Amino acid sequence: MTDAAAAVDGEEDAPTAPPTDSGNVEEEEAAPSFLTVVTDKFFAFLLAPFVEIGMLARMLFEVIYWGFRPPYRARLMIQSMEFVGVGSIFIVSLTGLFLGAVLGLQLADGFRQFNAENQTGAVVGMAMTREIGPVFTALMVSSRAGSAITTELGSMRVSSQIDALTTMAVNPVQYLIVPRVFAGLIMVPLLTTLFVIIGMFGAYTVCVHLLGIDPGVFMDRFRWLVDWKDVLQGLIKAAVFGVTVTLVACRQGFHAKGGAAGVGAATNRSVVQNAIAILALDYLLTSIILGQV
Repeated sequence: MTDAAAAVDGEEDAPTAPPTDSGNVEEEEAAPSFLTVVTDKFFAFLLAPFVEIGMLARMLFEVIYWGFRPPYRARLMIQSMEFVGVGSIFIVSLTGLFLGAVLGLQLADGFRQFNAENQTGAVVGMAMTREIGPVFTALMVSSRAGSAITTELGSMRVSSQIDALTTMAVNPVQYLIVPRVFAGLIMVPLLTTLFVIIGMFGAYTVCVHLLGIDPGVFMDRFRWLVDWKDVLQGLIKAAVFGVTVTLVACRQGFHAKGGAAGVGAATNRSVVQNAIAILALDYLLTSIILGQV
């Protein structure tokens, strides 16, 4: 009995094994593998354009919803139209003048090899009204007004001014985004018309006064082959581009984060995304208008 009791006491006095660090083991087991991280980043990269399109669609719906509800802020609308439209007249006019001159020079030189330089006015007019006018006007507006809109809204976001509007019961979409999007819808087609007129003037000056093409033939071919369908096609594209440019700029600025560096990154994304969107929409709209879709 004495030996048995001593054995029991020895077992009780024996040191216990130190507990294992089960928490660290679980953390090590739960850590994602390199393949999982790479796969997640890859799919996030693939889905990013669809996420962006979804955000733009949601903001467009909010713009339409709040755009037709009072109060109607006419003063903000006029200010936005002045900023987007009037402020872009110089850069749009200068671009149209030199682009029309270069296009006329290249086409006249190419057509002269086939004795068809009398078709220069018609080809320049069709290119200007259908494609070059709306595309380059939208690109210029995006570079000047779109980047400025993103910077302005982004600065308001990181400095909590947009949150202050919400606190004062002012809907920020109605107050900040609706006037800018409607300004793009109205002013970009008008700027496109100006671009086409000045571009044709540049082409006429080069072709008639420098290359010696008969002015009557130049204008007659232009009037004969360029009709209102071509002009309407360009204006429809310009209206879509105007909404797209201002909507993308407002979306990037409205959701900017990260301080001054974040505002700069948002402005960069705005310009790049607008350029891609304009070219992609140009192909899509052309296919729809020409009945190829």
